[in-house]
Amino acid sequence: MPKLANMKPSLESEALRILREVPGLSVEPRPSKRDEGVDVVIKFGGERRAVALEFKHRANAATAWQIVRGAEARPGAALVLVAGESTAEARAILMRHGIAMVDGVGNAHIELPGLFLHVERSSRGRAPTKVRPPRLSGKAGVIVQALLLHPDRAWHIDDLAKETEVSPALAHRVLTRLSAENIMETEGKGPARLRRLANFNALLDLWAEEEKGRPARTRGFVLAQSPRQLIEKVTRELQKAQFDHALTGAAAATLVAPFVTAVPVVELWVTALAGPDELHARLGSDPVSEGANVILLQQKDDTPLAFRESLNGIWISNRFRIYVDLLKDPRRGREQAQRLRSEVIGR
Repeated sequence: MPKLANMKPSLESEALRILREVPGLSVEPRPSKRDEGVDVVIKFGGERRAVALEFKHRANAATAWQIVRGAEARPGAALVLVAGESTAEARAILMRHGIAMVDGVGNAHIELPGLFLHVERSSRGRAPTKVRPPRLSGKAGVIVQALLLHPDRAWHIDDLAKETEVSPALAHRVLTRLSAENIMETEGKGPARLRRLANFNALLDLWAEEEKGRPARTRGFVLAQSPRQLIEKVTRELQKAQFDHALTGAAAATLVAPFVTAVPVVELWVTALAGPDELHARLGSDPVSEGANVILLQQKDDTPLAFRESLNGIWISNRFRIYVDLLKDPRRGREQAQRLRSEVIGR
């Protein structure tokens, strides 16, 4: 592959122009002719990186694979492809293999240690907009739970996407953000690249901070002689109705951590497919605005049910979901969450 330093001045000027038009990115010439393999120094967000450049008038899928193979032949080199224009498939291939790229249309993806930039320009010609890092909630939160449940596993992006039933693109964006936060560490290059959790506590705390979903709440009162009887009655009826569900909060904590004793309300996540009236009918509960002893939580999808577990015939949320839900409970929830973290999560 031709190096920028060997190209005609017009091509070198075009490459620098394209780079300098990326919002927030500045470019300096290579520090010295002695720096073999370095063409320019790029700066973004206070970070500086010396990189080698490849220039193509147009990058399609075939071009992208050519760049990938060339990069594999010189591991460790920081490479940026600069193209006059690029196809969506070419950009996706380069992103999957960790190769930075910028094109003259306004697309950019640069992922280097300490530096992350992603800019896309729509096909309708709108101005480039920077894509914000994904907040760790919803489907991104499911990715977090998978990482927490398997803290020692090394992940390929495709394997993580399959495990969590999300798109590889979202898995890549989440892992890229976590790497920038020093929560994930990377092993290997190209298709063999693996990601491994490096800071368990930081990931759990960050997810707890950003999981700000506002579920719909169906409040009801169900006759029962004790919290345990209430739990068994409600979960039994939901199972009969074949409504996917998972006990959470203080009620779930009593099953996995006996030290949590206060259960004024039984909270459950319930499939988004069930309507409030149908839930009340199945449980035989009375709708109430105050004095509820059962609260059924629902999101627009069933992501809160991810990685639920069966314990003695009762479906409960996984311990990390229970922990995060407890933190949101104003009734001594934070105190109970910390006990759960200490005694059950162990971190």
